[in-house]
Amino acid sequence: MHGEDRRLTPSVSVTAAVARIQPGHRVFVHGAAATPRALLRELVAQAERLRDVELIHLHTEGEPIHADPKVAHAFRVTNLFVGGTMRPWLDYDRVDYLPCFLSEIPGLFKSGRRAIDVALVSLSPSDHHGYHTLGTSVDVARAAVDVAPIVIAQVNSQMPRVHGDGYVHQKKLTAWAEVSEALPESVSRIPGETDFQIARNVAALIEDGSCLQFGIGSIPDAVARELKGHRFLGIHTEMGSDGMLELLKSGAVDHSRKKVHAGKTVSSFLNGTRALYEYVHDNPSVSLLGADYVNNPSVIARNPKTVAINSAVEVDLTGQVCADSVGHRIVSGVGGQMDFMRGATLSTGGKAILALRSRTTKGQSRIVSTLAAGAGVVTTRSHLHYVVTEYGVADVYGKTLGERSRSLIAIAHPEDRERLMRSWKETHAGGRRAV
Repeated sequence: MHGEDRRLTPSVSVTAAVARIQPGHRVFVHGAAATPRALLRELVAQAERLRDVELIHLHTEGEPIHADPKVAHAFRVTNLFVGGTMRPWLDYDRVDYLPCFLSEIPGLFKSGRRAIDVALVSLSPSDHHGYHTLGTSVDVARAAVDVAPIVIAQVNSQMPRVHGDGYVHQKKLTAWAEVSEALPESVSRIPGETDFQIARNVAALIEDGSCLQFGIGSIPDAVARELKGHRFLGIHTEMGSDGMLELLKSGAVDHSRKKVHAGKTVSSFLNGTRALYEYVHDNPSVSLLGADYVNNPSVIARNPKTVAINSAVEVDLTGQVCADSVGHRIVSGVGGQMDFMRGATLSTGGKAILALRSRTTKGQSRIVSTLAAGAGVVTTRSHLHYVVTEYGVADVYGKTLGERSRSLIAIAHPEDRERLMRSWKETHAGGRRAV
């Protein structure tokens, strides 16, 4: 072929591939639907020969067998985002959490501040040129593959081939094994009437021609359904979901008003059902790019009318947003909320929206006078613009603390409003020093 050396590294067994990992290595593990579960199972099976191996990753799907105390002698786990399966194991010692904006995580790898020895990834089959793709998750995996001296892959015949920045040539692979495993599917809770009321309030803020970012869950899915009557929408989001897919199929999205990647759905990773994975397979209208690009506020801001739709654990009456913990207990991560909240507000005509139910499933108000002890502030009070519940919209940008407290109380659950007003007066107005 024109003198090109096309000899490629042959496939090996999963056991032989994982044998490349040695004591003391820091190992990046591909996340979400791209979790390399066959490689992880084998890594745990080889735990007896290993010591002091650090596994670093975003949310991984499947049972977190690498966090089990039975293999504590072999593995430490650094979570860049704490998924539901990992929460019970989090002890901030052997299993810990590293807070960082999603847009900045690739920089941790590239700078060597969190140097990667091994990248453990799941790839789609190669084309006739020898190029695989990172499939459903490019996010921070792109940077890990680029910098890791050892790249170990499971080449999964069921992983979709996704266009964008996820191409990995077989020459880059230190070792690879062929597997055939169905991708894990993530199904959101079916939206209820409260979710749809919130969604209607959100949709009323969104103009035709807007560029959208939204995540996974019943509220984003409900918002997507409420936007089917809109036109000329675009998508530039950190995560693609089935809600996004439903909106794409409705015809409301044509990406015609985007200034960056016009005509394309842009995301950094995907998490959903088989229908989503089949849609993106070899689809040139979908582009998965690195999180340091997708989540870069300056890139986000280049698309006019960018609308960021995020959620929270709780919001206090001054506008501080806790999104990653319940008190001291970490339940998720910083993720890309601030990246997109900031990027949207810098966009011409953009809007940053925080959408949440007024109460938790246990009946506790999620609009609070003071954040719980230990709660982390993910979005600061100065970055907050719109807060939406089933009871309405609070536009707090450009408002004083007193003005925004009244706006937020007005969209709290009716049974919580009097208590919140009383608490506000006690903690703020009642705290004035006598002159």
